[in-house]
Amino acid sequence: MTSAGAAGRSVAGALARLLDVLDRDGEEARVVGGAVRNALLGMPIHEVDVATTAVPEEVVRRVTAAGLKAVPTGIKHGTVTVVVDKHPFEVTTLRQDVETFGRHAKVAFGRDWQADAERRDFTINALSASYDGAVYDYVGGLADLAVRRVRFIGEPKRRIEEDYLRILRFFRFHAAYSEGGHPDAQGLAACIVGRDGLDQLSRERVRMEVMKLLVGPHAVPTLIAMADAGLLLRVLGGVSYLASFENMAKVEAAVGLAPDAVRRLGALGVLVAEDAERLTQKLRLHNVEQERLVSMAEGWRRISPERGELAARALIYRLGPLAFTDHALLGWARSAEPASDANWHAMTTTPQRWTAPVFPLKAADFLKRGIEKGPALGAALRAAEAAWIAAGFPSDADSLATIIDAAAQSCDPTVL
Repeated sequence: MTSAGAAGRSVAGALARLLDVLDRDGEEARVVGGAVRNALLGMPIHEVDVATTAVPEEVVRRVTAAGLKAVPTGIKHGTVTVVVDKHPFEVTTLRQDVETFGRHAKVAFGRDWQADAERRDFTINALSASYDGAVYDYVGGLADLAVRRVRFIGEPKRRIEEDYLRILRFFRFHAAYSEGGHPDAQGLAACIVGRDGLDQLSRERVRMEVMKLLVGPHAVPTLIAMADAGLLLRVLGGVSYLASFENMAKVEAAVGLAPDAVRRLGALGVLVAEDAERLTQKLRLHNVEQERLVSMAEGWRRISPERGELAARALIYRLGPLAFTDHALLGWARSAEPASDANWHAMTTTPQRWTAPVFPLKAADFLKRGIEKGPALGAALRAAEAAWIAAGFPSDADSLATIIDAAAQSCDPTVL
């Protein structure tokens, strides 16, 4: 049994315990949303959400009596997190809209599964399933899933006005679950009409959706659709380099790397350092994400397999393997060479074959040569490090002694 299989069995066992507590004595509980969708598609399930007819207080009472842990993470909105055998499950009481005014719609608890399904965003996200495997579909989600279509439930314009983030979710789910075709025409038209609502969203929420979209298996045609609709410029606030993004996806695959959202964002939107700053402000990127984009902007032009293996190793030593790979892949994506190019492949995969050593020389090595503490010592260490890199990172005593002597003499000709 693989570890993934063991983990899946563990979650399934915990879920069975939870449903045994909630799906009885006049109340019903089902798995809902993404877990059902992904199970039907044979895709990985990252989290399992449960919906129930029981009100939150009853959920807490039942799970506590059964010896399970209840955490009132969103109890006012009907959500209780239940921890079973270390696995957390969000359990939410069925709801129906009373008043709709954006993200903060007023809802009431209910017992109507269809009403609960109809208030969700997309048909493929509104499926529910009992533990015996019966799937319930009130909005046409199974038909849409069969043709990999992302479609709003009911009137798209209304769904979007309830939460303008659904514009980005529409494209993000299309990138993840479609087969690369055109987005649903009615949904796309509603997204264009509602585009001004994007300005109301927090940058943190926009960032979350954009980063997930970028790594979707069909991100390329999805971004093209967004650009054609005038929405990508609205989201990123600048020029998008769609060919560079498409090439990045190809070269990532060529070297066997999983899609990386930051690296792909760099390919899509960063040509110079100012682009990285703009995206940081537009999306409120994390500091480490901003640093990677700035580094990519500054380095992608200066990397090439023509410079040889030693130059690649020197960059890995200076930058670290992640930044080196960012630079190399972006340089490759913006070169004239295809994803099948052997030279770019060999250079980009250097970190997989070689690990940069630690600089073996210390200040004490130069103090012994008579170099005094201060600027001269620092200069000697820098000169020695540069010589060590140029020599191919030697580790034998004779080579290191030669490097020490040359660096010491260059800083103080009277030492030797």
